[in-house]
Amino acid sequence: MLNELFTPSVQHALDIVGIFVFAISGALLAVRKNFDVFGIAVLAEVTALGGGLFRDVIIGAVPPAAFTDLGYFTTPLLAAGLVFFLHPHVERIQVGVNVFDAAGLGLFCVTGTVKAYDYGLGLTASAALGLTTAVGGGVLRDVLANEVPSLLRWDRDLYAVPAIVGAAMIVLCIRFDALNAFTSGSAVITAFVLRLLALRFHWRAPRAYNRRSATAEEG
Repeated sequence: MLNELFTPSVQHALDIVGIFVFAISGALLAVRKNFDVFGIAVLAEVTALGGGLFRDVIIGAVPPAAFTDLGYFTTPLLAAGLVFFLHPHVERIQVGVNVFDAAGLGLFCVTGTVKAYDYGLGLTASAALGLTTAVGGGVLRDVLANEVPSLLRWDRDLYAVPAIVGAAMIVLCIRFDALNAFTSGSAVITAFVLRLLALRFHWRAPRAYNRRSATAEEG
């Protein structure tokens, strides 16, 4: 089904772009944490490939693509090298990085959902793995950097929700036999736009109703 939506060459190119941008975000966090060159490379690899690796292991697509396609493995290293030498310049184009990161989020939540379904999972499980594909690397990045994962923090703009919406759109299309290049592209764009809007207007998920905790909130 995935090959019916995108040709292998287009799918590979899109994957490489998404992996590169996710790796940039991991490498930048490593620099901010004052990691050495090895730490920068590790965080770049984990951020870029973590979600896809988890998905492939769960569905039995082994060995995962990250270990069978050299481009998948070396792209995060290139991103890490770029950040290592040019991180002040990369920081200045953070807005651009955020745009591409949002695009990667939209793409991976869709392709992850479709691939999970191709391997025999049900609709709900496929959507869950689509979400994992999109955000799993970021969670691992934050854990390794000794931070609360961004998608769990109330003071961060919506990240998981756009991926959930994109994955949900895909499973609904599958359910009603409406999955094609147009509808899958619409799901990618919807997740992408929702993430950009969340960044622009600082949309955040609600916290517990009628919350009365006197605990000081972190900035």
